[in-house]
Amino acid sequence: MATHYRLDEQHHLLSTHKTKFQLPKGHFLFTSESVSAGHPDKLCDFISDSILDACLEQDPNSKVACESACKNSLVMVFGEITTNAQVPYETIVREAIKNVGYDNINKGLDYKNASIIVSLDQQSREINQAVVGAKHEDEIGAGDQGLMIGYASDETPELMPLTHHLCNKLIERLQECRVKEICPWMRPDAKVQVTVEYKRDGATFFPVRIHNVLISQQHDEKITHIEIQAELHQHVLKQVLPQQYVDEHTQYHLNPSKAFTVGGPYGDAGLTGRKIIVDTYGGWGGHGGGAFSGKDPTKVDRSAAYAARWVAKSLVASKLCKRVMIQVAYGIGISEPLSISVNSYGTHVEGYDDDDLSEIVQENFDLRPGVIIRELKLRRPIYAKTASGGHFGRSEHEFLWEKPKIIDIAAWKSNKEQQQQK
Repeated sequence: MATHYRLDEQHHLLSTHKTKFQLPKGHFLFTSESVSAGHPDKLCDFISDSILDACLEQDPNSKVACESACKNSLVMVFGEITTNAQVPYETIVREAIKNVGYDNINKGLDYKNASIIVSLDQQSREINQAVVGAKHEDEIGAGDQGLMIGYASDETPELMPLTHHLCNKLIERLQECRVKEICPWMRPDAKVQVTVEYKRDGATFFPVRIHNVLISQQHDEKITHIEIQAELHQHVLKQVLPQQYVDEHTQYHLNPSKAFTVGGPYGDAGLTGRKIIVDTYGGWGGHGGGAFSGKDPTKVDRSAAYAARWVAKSLVASKLCKRVMIQVAYGIGISEPLSISVNSYGTHVEGYDDDDLSEIVQENFDLRPGVIIRELKLRRPIYAKTASGGHFGRSEHEFLWEKPKIIDIAAWKSNKEQQQQK
């Protein structure tokens, strides 16, 4: 039955509503989140990427599209793999579960007793012919159609959005506290969320303060809620949050559900590819929709997204703009991108515009899938590391997409002047 209010009652309801976010003019809030390796979806990402690495380790030309799903004690691996590698899939799945920390059913899964189902076929011959055929390595086609996004911002040294950078650092610290038994009560599953207050300054903006932080950390039954809050403050928050962004008004929501003993696949079902925003920029920039994990580098969902990040980071590192989003699109079996778009949000350096930046990108980056694979050395077994903590803003030496390319602006100017004189 519908509820009806008199006009005076409606006015009372409106007048008692509390405005939660009273910010100075020109300020706004933005939130990002991340999850731990023990989150069910991330567990599936790790399993899929562990299988990918096992294939690439023996056969760098492996074609892999491996999905995983889990619920309770059941883990299923399915998809298409064409490889000369001899891969013990069930053994790799169990080892991945163990490495994440699920070694007891009380935690949400036990690698020793899990039921493993493997359903893997070979890649379609039609797709293989369209992508590879008898083509030279540089001319291989995209593994599918789609659009990919790269993003970079100068608000952190890693050229990542501060909100998402802090989320990834919190997850990294939670993992460290659990593995090193700094907090022995921790279990593998965890989620974090960070909200930052930004101030607009013309076309750009910058972080002012951390507005609130949320952590939900799975725990055993022996610790109290008050103890959890105290240890998260001492061992996690104080170790991660930059003090210049913390003030007396920063809010902390630590295990707000109070009890979080049931986690992992017993708490929620998991599936590869469901944390695409966690994997990328925490909601900044955009996303093409394609997941990364379990895919070999001929799949542009992964390789072109890495390249787009490389391009974006190179533009910001070269001081050509303060932040930028790169979009690149492909068609199955076609090597050249179908489109390249550059959006610097009006932050481009004086004397340049987005048309110039687009020309600079096209002259300095060959975004054909085969060339991306070669230049970023993507046939190496490096992918299990990416399954937790984000694919971008990392310092591992294997992640060449995080090493900005030096852009020769003088050469570009010279070429442009010569073209204009013709």
